[in-house]
Amino acid sequence: MSSLKSILRSILAFVEDVYESTRKSSRKRTWHQHVVPYEGDWAVRREGNKRITSQHRKQSTAINIAKTIARKRKADVIIHREGGGIRERISYD
Repeated sequence: MSSLKSILRSILAFVEDVYESTRKSSRKRTWHQHVVPYEGDWAVRREGNKRITSQHRKQSTAINIAKTIARKRKADVIIHREGGGIRERISYD
């Protein structure tokens, strides 16, 4: 009986360790939209993505697209300058 309890304690400890490690390491994906300079134009890119969502000749068009996506996803729009620095952040959460 004591060996069964020992085995059950070991299994429980293992399950708790796995649960804690996955809970700490899992990052919640965000839907924040970045308006960034891209190949002479402007692009909308989701935060954390390498690929762009859309490419536009005007920054204002890219901003409007990013705002539409951010409103639906209750996220932020981060508008970058041509040099890459952040110009403005608009929150829709």
